[in-house]
Amino acid sequence: MTETLSVNLGHRTYSISIESDLQSVIRAQVSALQLAGRKIAVLTDRTIAQRQAEALSAMFGDAPMLVLAAGEETKSVTELGHVLEFLAAHSLDRTSVLWTVGGGVIGDLGGFAAASYLRGIEFYQVPTTLLAMVDSSVGGKTGINLSAGKNLAGAFHQPRGVFIDTDFLATLPPREFAAGAAEIIKYGLLGDGELFAQLERAPLTPTSPSLAAVIRRCCEVKATIVEADERELAVDGGRALLNLGHTFGHAIERVAGYGTYLHGEAVAIGLAAAARLSQKLGTLSAENVTRIEAVCAAHTLPVRLRAPLAVPALLDAMARDKKVRAGLPRFVVLQKIGAAATRSDGLTPALITACWREVGAVDSL
Repeated sequence: MTETLSVNLGHRTYSISIESDLQSVIRAQVSALQLAGRKIAVLTDRTIAQRQAEALSAMFGDAPMLVLAAGEETKSVTELGHVLEFLAAHSLDRTSVLWTVGGGVIGDLGGFAAASYLRGIEFYQVPTTLLAMVDSSVGGKTGINLSAGKNLAGAFHQPRGVFIDTDFLATLPPREFAAGAAEIIKYGLLGDGELFAQLERAPLTPTSPSLAAVIRRCCEVKATIVEADERELAVDGGRALLNLGHTFGHAIERVAGYGTYLHGEAVAIGLAAAARLSQKLGTLSAENVTRIEAVCAAHTLPVRLRAPLAVPALLDAMARDKKVRAGLPRFVVLQKIGAAATRSDGLTPALITACWREVGAVDSL
């Protein structure tokens, strides 16, 4: 039975459907759009096109499809241009719909293209990675990376619907599954202590009986936060809480080079750094820092850099982060496991440098 929940945003409210084998449900939605005279197009990556060719055909028939390279490098200005030209070449109009089928890269890129093409067309998300299912497909943040930093160009553009088919996880490589688990751990840390405790008791695997329920819980937490602060404008807390571990993680991705670390791997190291920052600020115990790192390790996630990165470069990347306000970086810190807050005061360069050193960064290379 398909489980659904809603992201309640007035006339832009949409449903998230979660179940195994949603192909027939997606096909029915595609057929309804086409019967209404609306053109559709599909964006995916080569990995999905190869591994899920039969599923793509079953869901979308002979609809025009653009297949891009997999990987973080695809979230670029160049590839955005390719998507826009593809939509124009197939004469999509303002009633047309783009379907994005893939992980966070395809969802972010395709969503931004949908927001930009003809000043905005509708799109649907079909996430195929655990990370996209629990995080990036929900909430309407779309975008691409620039050489200066991650997600520095983008738009808030909510999907018309999200279809989470857990069958896609059967072909997901273990490293990609672990990367998704990092975001699940994040949700437990920032808003659901019981979820974190559940992950402590039994690390999540692709065959975990609780997998669908855990995905739903993460979507519920995110939907609640997005409904209250869709465009991340809250002075304190709000949607910014979803960035727990990401200020550190984005800097790691930028300095190491996009693709060196999967997003979730960089976030896991970021969670370890954020936990240590919280400890130094006096809001988290050393025991809980150890618990956080142990849960990450149990999900085969790194909590230290694989190779040293230079602290000055990491601090520079942080200064370019999109969450900087009035020239000051904002961090999400833990008050306890299950509760987080934004913080910009008392965060000296020396304090942040100390956190970087503890996760393997060095003063110079």
